Amino acid sequence: MFGLTKNEETILKKLSSPIKIQDFLDTIPMNFECDGDTHYSPRMALKKNTAHCIEGALIAAAALWYHGEQPLIMDMRGRRPDYDHILTLYKVNGYWGAISKTNHATIRFRDPVYKNIRELVLSYFHEWFMNTNGEKTFESYSDPLNLKQLGTEWVTDESHLWWIDTKLDALAHHPLVPKGNKKYIRKADPMELKAGRLTEWPK
Repeated sequence: MFGLTKNEETILKKLSSPIKIQDFLDTIPMNFECDGDTHYSPRMALKKNTAHCIEGALIAAAALWYHGEQPLIMDMRGRRPDYDHILTLYKVNGYWGAISKTNHATIRFRDPVYKNIRELVLSYFHEWFMNTNGEKTFESYSDPLNLKQLGTEWVTDESHLWWIDTKLDALAHHPLVPKGNKKYIRKADPMELKAGRLTEWPK
């Protein structure tokens, strides 16, 4: 379908539901970019058996598309010096869920129980904070990017896909915290900070 190898097609064929996709992503070691920044395509991430959030999101999007679903990804923007996080969106019976590759305990998979995308992204707000001081840094989320609009080359490209980052950054982003309410946002407490430091893959 995408110019896949036999092995790549075998993998995608097995990833026939969001749960199966998420379970598979959880087995892939976290890409800590020890040799420099990367933006692997699904082919390269599978070949190297490592992925960070956007690389995992692209694998998930490719798997959904392979099985006839829309390959939608979305940028969730963190206030600097925090990082953005990329989700793959899916919909079941009119309700939204999300697939997420992360090393952290909270900003993970979401079941399809959300009526709209804003409801979905709000479920990440409380647990998205800096582990140093507890400041909540999730600022805004983008419109979904349908990767169908970008052709199929991104699935098997063997060079870094920085241009997809550019596409995501250019999308409209919608703020989460109402004007005037920022001063009322409580920092994570010591127990939440302790839980927030849990990671799945050791660096």
